[in-house]
Amino acid sequence: MADGGKVSAGNAPGLSLREIQDRFQAAILTGDRAALADIMDNSRTGREVLFGVYANAYAGRLVEIIGNDHEQLHRYLGDQGFDQMARAYIAAHPSRTQNARWVSRHIPEFLGANDPWRNFPEIVDVARIEQSLNNAFDAPDGPVIGLPELTAIPPERWDSLMFTAHPSAERFNIATNGLDIWRAMKDEADPPEPQHFGEPVKLLVWRQGGTPKIRVLPPEEAMMWDEAGKGLRFGILCEMVATFDTADEAAMRAARYLAGWLGAGLLSATGEAPPRKRR
Repeated sequence: MADGGKVSAGNAPGLSLREIQDRFQAAILTGDRAALADIMDNSRTGREVLFGVYANAYAGRLVEIIGNDHEQLHRYLGDQGFDQMARAYIAAHPSRTQNARWVSRHIPEFLGANDPWRNFPEIVDVARIEQSLNNAFDAPDGPVIGLPELTAIPPERWDSLMFTAHPSAERFNIATNGLDIWRAMKDEADPPEPQHFGEPVKLLVWRQGGTPKIRVLPPEEAMMWDEAGKGLRFGILCEMVATFDTADEAAMRAARYLAGWLGAGLLSATGEAPPRKRR
């Protein structure tokens, strides 16, 4: 080591250890080849090969992490297809965090925007499903309210009730039978042929008792969930449900959906809207 904590490495004398580490990291993450000057050839091979060992090992580890996050996508694409996709993703989205959990967070968007994967929307949907389940697993904790909390509220106040979803809950649509493909892969069965639907499949993902869950919502329930998320009170939700089917049974249907949400641990809180001003 020279004066001032400097070291000599390869053809780049006078760099600090931190500078060498930063150059080496940049070479792996961005392809900046300046770090090759910091590596010495040996009697058996050159610096390009030596550096390639580290770079390939790093990329291979990221591919492994992405595969752990997207096990069913991996099964669906196969080893070679998944490896090709994951390495293309890594090149487009280099890791910017020390937490390996977030390496794969842009996979659905990447697949939906890049050839050849964007031409196969069922692949995008499978990735979106897995990403949402991962997010539900890692979502913050929150209180869970059930039927006892709701039944304690006098019936005359139900009209003004508003609901807050559990932090893990996420509602989204897919346009294919990606859920059936994902389930087949999870069961290690042959996947069905891809299908593209004219009407979106409405999905709800959440965490119940520490386990991520997913289910398909009928259009009426999906509408009610979406509008409840905007802060609409229960009375208004019942009026909106009445536009879907028999108006006389709208309140009963809305109450049944609400009971299902409570039983599944999908709600964290209730509140009340301020009374409406009379004209």
